[in-house]
Amino acid sequence: MTAVSASRTEGLDLAARADRVREAAYRMRHHMLDMGEVQGQGYVGQALGVADMLAVTYVDQLRLKPEDPHWEQRDRFLLSTGHYAIALYAALAEAGIVPVDELDTYGSDGSRLPMSGMASYTPGMEISGGSLGHGLTVAVGMALGLRLRSSSSRVFNFLSDGELDEGSTWEAAMGAKHHGLGGLTAMVDMNALQADGRTESVLSIEPAEEKWAACGWFTQRVDGNDVEALLAAFDAAAEQAEPHGTPSVILCDTKIGRGVPLLETREKAHFMRIDEHEWQQCRDQLTAGFEGASA
Repeated sequence: MTAVSASRTEGLDLAARADRVREAAYRMRHHMLDMGEVQGQGYVGQALGVADMLAVTYVDQLRLKPEDPHWEQRDRFLLSTGHYAIALYAALAEAGIVPVDELDTYGSDGSRLPMSGMASYTPGMEISGGSLGHGLTVAVGMALGLRLRSSSSRVFNFLSDGELDEGSTWEAAMGAKHHGLGGLTAMVDMNALQADGRTESVLSIEPAEEKWAACGWFTQRVDGNDVEALLAAFDAAAEQAEPHGTPSVILCDTKIGRGVPLLETREKAHFMRIDEHEWQQCRDQLTAGFEGASA
């Protein structure tokens, strides 16, 4: 079997690719709400915000075999932000790696889908993220190891804007440029929020683009909820993917709770508690917004 991305999008123009990604992101957002309701709380806002990023990655970009998550020639996706696991599970279900009906077990005893990502439990999850600031370091080592094996597999590292506060992230960024890891793409969720407050208030990371560029990376910044912009950015990053090339970073400005107005405006958004009667309201708003945009 060829890559899931090629099997879904090969031969399609940009508009058709974008339509397919938007439909996938819509389904993923429904899955995120369903999983969130199992626990009644969680990182639902972040998940909704990055659905478009993950839909582009899993539907359009990654080379993988759903029936064989350990296929040696697969591209690697590393979730540094382990607490975003709810978002990744929705993407893995969309890609056919995790059965959709298994999402009902999210966070439950004995489930393969714990609330924080664990590579030892979940098929398709490459690392146990969560110690923030480590994901890019692991990605650099993985990309270097793949190149030493003459592999054409790419490495995608998902990290958060809060992780740009960590020194280890910038050490890894410099290392990636030094070693010419053109097969490495970092994708940063720039949602401007951390556990302790607004990112700019905790420790300002701006100007983020200039900092990555100074480290020698091919740097792009886009609206992380604009599917066409994301596709164009990922396509441009793919052009850099040479064995001894320039690593790429895509800074994605996202909106927490995207697609669900009730959650987009919620003040306490990092870890949300959603009342029992609100879950269906969230689904109704998501459906109405998607159908309105498609009309």
